[in-house]
Amino acid sequence: QVQLVESGGGLVQAGGSLRLSCAASGRTSNYYAMGWFRQAPGKEREFVAYISWSGTSTYYTDSVKGRFTISTDNAKNTVYLQINSLKPEDTAGYYCAADSRHELGTRTANYDYWGQGTQVTVSS
Repeated sequence: QVQLVESGGGLVQAGGSLRLSCAASGRTSNYYAMGWFRQAPGKEREFVAYISWSGTSTYYTDSVKGRFTISTDNAKNTVYLQINSLKPEDTAGYYCAADSRHELGTRTANYDYWGQGTQVTVSS
């Protein structure tokens, strides 16, 4: 099993920035990629970005391209999501997830392990 713990969320004014972290522990050698998803109240959980642990593959949903950056620190078993130019519509719980099957997908079903989430709230 892999345990994932997100941190770094908070209340930020529109236009501000946050850096979210997801620390992984357990059988980390058994997963191949990490994803970030977000879920706003009353909405389905939606894909944000993924990255392979090798760093050779990244992908972002259109709404965050140019503003969000996903990265890893392999020595710390941590994945980051740098969020710039925050908009009120970015307000959501942000969740990291681990892909053990090298699917590099954008659906929740592509991921095997999930963290508890960290809240990002953007004020106007």
